[in-house]
Amino acid sequence: MMTDIEIAQSTEMLPIRAVAEKAGIDEELLEYYGKVKAKIDITPLRAKPRKGKLILVTAINPTPAGEGKTTTSVGLADAMAKLGRNALLCLREPSLGPVFGIKGGAAGGGYAQVVPMEDINLHFTGDFHAIGAANNLLAAMLDNHIQQGNALDIDVKNITWKRCVDMNDRQLRHIIDGIGGRMQGVPREDGFDITVASEVMAVLCLASDLMDLKARLGRIIVAYNRKGEPVTAHDLKAEGAMAALLKDAIQPNLVQTLEHNPAIVHGGPFANIAHGCNSVSATDTALKLADYVITEAGFGADLGAEKFLDIKCRAAGMDPSAVVIVATVKALKYNGGVPKTELGAENLEALEKGLPNLLKHVENITRVFGLPCVVAINRFTQDTDAELELIRSKCAELGVNVAMSEVWGKGGDGGIELAEEVLRLCEQPHEFHFAYELNQPIKAKIEEIVRKVYGGAGVNYSKDAAKSIATLESLGYGDLPICMAKTQYSLSDDASKLGRPEGFTITVDTVKVSAGAGFIVVQTGNIMTMPGLPKVPAAERIDIDADGKITGLF
Repeated sequence: MMTDIEIAQSTEMLPIRAVAEKAGIDEELLEYYGKVKAKIDITPLRAKPRKGKLILVTAINPTPAGEGKTTTSVGLADAMAKLGRNALLCLREPSLGPVFGIKGGAAGGGYAQVVPMEDINLHFTGDFHAIGAANNLLAAMLDNHIQQGNALDIDVKNITWKRCVDMNDRQLRHIIDGIGGRMQGVPREDGFDITVASEVMAVLCLASDLMDLKARLGRIIVAYNRKGEPVTAHDLKAEGAMAALLKDAIQPNLVQTLEHNPAIVHGGPFANIAHGCNSVSATDTALKLADYVITEAGFGADLGAEKFLDIKCRAAGMDPSAVVIVATVKALKYNGGVPKTELGAENLEALEKGLPNLLKHVENITRVFGLPCVVAINRFTQDTDAELELIRSKCAELGVNVAMSEVWGKGGDGGIELAEEVLRLCEQPHEFHFAYELNQPIKAKIEEIVRKVYGGAGVNYSKDAAKSIATLESLGYGDLPICMAKTQYSLSDDASKLGRPEGFTITVDTVKVSAGAGFIVVQTGNIMTMPGLPKVPAAERIDIDADGKITGLF
């Protein structure tokens, strides 16, 4: 079996104009980035009504065994096309941090990929670089304002804005800068975030157009003055230049699947730090062009799907028609206590013990949010009939069907069963509702998520978190949605609690506002906004030859 990159490199891609034609995009709206990538000028499309049905692909809590959410999304779009449906795929852009770190690429896998996978996984069209530049321009203007007399009376011990870089670099988490004398700046403790954790990323992904982007950038809070009042990017007169840096980055990127079907890949906020969805502009554009739009949200349904529904759909007025929850037999057995080295053997007892994790996510989608869903089992050759039947029977008790997905090995042909069930669900009536209402107090909204979505018993707040909540409500930010930052590996805030833990409490350590993005960030546990590289980084396997051919990406 060829590797992912070998499969991608063996595929002859269509010129991007032909892919655009298939998607119903006029060539005059394309800005070419070579022969097989283009940006879409969405300005003329904004007045068009949405016509498509929105399909969300999410998953159980991720495990070392892997689930294949992006691969399933790509294969589902290809299967829809094989069934003669006008479908468009919407994905996030990969971050260089995970690409060079522990995860590797994020363009799908096997015969269900978006291409050119090397470009998508590396620099692509430069969106993340533009986001980093805008973020760091704001940081430079903030520190320069302090250096030049500090007319805004900024409290240098209450600066909340960090610089960023799209790389896993633990050395930059906590630093001291501005040293070297008076002309070198004001010495202070500082740090870097990874670009995908920057609020600028979240702002770009939630903005509806360029002017909305500029307005949101202006609302970003960078510090507080000595009176405790917020200081914004607008106060520093920074949002115009930041928006100028992002004028191309806000335009969605058009590429193709291995089966030459159109895919929009745009934006990429982390799901355990930010809201974990591709851009509103990309999804909105797709809904105006296609009858069916397949998109994904990061990590498990407790993080990515909850934020997709409670933050993105609420902000953009979107109503999903169906949800796909991806799982594997191996991952469910891992949730049942089986070591990674023993996941290939049949183990019905462990599978039954791990199934409650999947069933909780199913209950969340159908009961908490009121949406139709299907469980997609990303099938492996070691999976036994008895194991698959156990999953089917348990899901049937909740009124949810299970579909096999074999898109990794078969492409769109391996997703026909899943696509047919999704099409059926899209015609079912539903009543979409949120996990909480915006007019509830901040603590009440947090507790609604913890009790309803995580299945927890309650919430504990640190003194700093409680104080921050009171301050934010007094400043008028109490009506914003909640963006929970917690471990992706468990429904709880303890990564070791697999399956479906019960009776646990969530501990909220810090609470802050992302006023530009328009949500309250609630941090539980030690969530890294600047990851580090593992002992053996994926970067060690990546190479290039004299002809420019890249190897080692996966």
